[in-house]
Amino acid sequence: MKKIILLILAGIGVFAGCKKDNSVKTNPAGSKKLDTLQGSITQDMTLDPSKSYLLKGQVYVKNNATLTIPAGVIVYAQANAERSAKSVLVITQNSKLNINGTMDNPVVFTSAATSKAPGDWGAIVLLGNAPANVGVGHVAGLPVNTDTQYGGSAANDNSGTITYLRIEYTGGINPPAEDEWAVDKASGLVMAGVGSGTHIDNVMVKYSNDDSFQFVGGTVNATHLISYNCGDDDFDFDLGYEGKLQFLVGYRTHASSQALRANGFESYNDSVPTNNTPYTRPVVSNMTIIGPQGIDATKTNINQGVYMRKGTRLAVRNSIVAEYSEGAFMVCPRTRPLILNDDNAEFRSNLVEADTLARTFCWDQDTKGVFADPVLTTFETNSVNKNTVIATSADMKLMTMYNSMGAPDLRPASGSPALTGADFMGADFSDSFFNKVTYRGALSDNWAAQSNWADWR
Repeated sequence: MKKIILLILAGIGVFAGCKKDNSVKTNPAGSKKLDTLQGSITQDMTLDPSKSYLLKGQVYVKNNATLTIPAGVIVYAQANAERSAKSVLVITQNSKLNINGTMDNPVVFTSAATSKAPGDWGAIVLLGNAPANVGVGHVAGLPVNTDTQYGGSAANDNSGTITYLRIEYTGGINPPAEDEWAVDKASGLVMAGVGSGTHIDNVMVKYSNDDSFQFVGGTVNATHLISYNCGDDDFDFDLGYEGKLQFLVGYRTHASSQALRANGFESYNDSVPTNNTPYTRPVVSNMTIIGPQGIDATKTNINQGVYMRKGTRLAVRNSIVAEYSEGAFMVCPRTRPLILNDDNAEFRSNLVEADTLARTFCWDQDTKGVFADPVLTTFETNSVNKNTVIATSADMKLMTMYNSMGAPDLRPASGSPALTGADFMGADFSDSFFNKVTYRGALSDNWAAQSNWADWR
């Protein structure tokens, strides 16, 4: 009898996580059968590749459960106007998300709306037990309870495996103009306290209303990430993130209409800042950050290619930054001394476009504006740091930096200064995680070309 009762309860748990939903008047999956993900998933679940799914409201994978999504599955997130009702998938501490897409058959999370728009739904949120410099935190925009907390002491914590995933039309929980300074708000793919035991590669976030990729504390490593036309930062790092990243693309065809200031790459230690550890220090190689061509930052809210602020440490090498008219690299007054004193923070062997206002290397004086920094320029272009300054983005000689017909081709063309100059010397970059390529930027072969998984439309 006891076994029968347990089986009945188990069935109830699965039913609560996945069921048919007759409330959906228009099936976004067309003729394909649509099941609903709703409430809590408390047991291991594998989605059916012959079906599509509706993500309805806040869905929590909890109780050490693993949600597995096979290649080709499309999850449609219900679009709601109210922030508190936005759909979001949360993988709680000790649970896992396994997304097993392929290049030709990716997993896609998109809006269920007939007319899709940025902010239709919230995010995919991974919550782990790796360290953050706030101890235990909670993701802003979600209820404050044990299901939304992150942080701990397990640096090698494992939140699952994600490969070949595209995420679209997220960022609806915290509009940037209203909550610009919330460092752990939910948008795009959020990794909060996620450990190095987690595997992440080949993920695209497009048309997020806010950030695309958020790394909040944690030690997770990742490769081959694409941010396309997001509303705020392409890549955002906060509260003690210490992982390694390689082959990143941040790309915009137009200025943001959402954020107070949108950057390609923003790194932030904490809000004061304090000396709380671990310090935020992403170690990044082979990134290509391209802003919207010809945009004047004095008239729009497009800002820096790379912005180091609030006491962050940072290590960026072998990367390309272009078309950010507020400067390729900026630091705040609290971070500038760390750079000039070589306090475990570096920007080295990169290829950057010269700003027309001579602010390729610059600093901001709090609310008083952004200033060219000749001292920082001299330091960043010396024989140690070896950053190369190019007059215009055209002089970088990338195959097709802007392409109105489809995906850009950001590979170096013949004669490009990006074909050489990569530097992997030193303990951080000689690590076996990094592929020791000779070129700068994210691409040699065109892995980011328009295909089933990376859709640039």
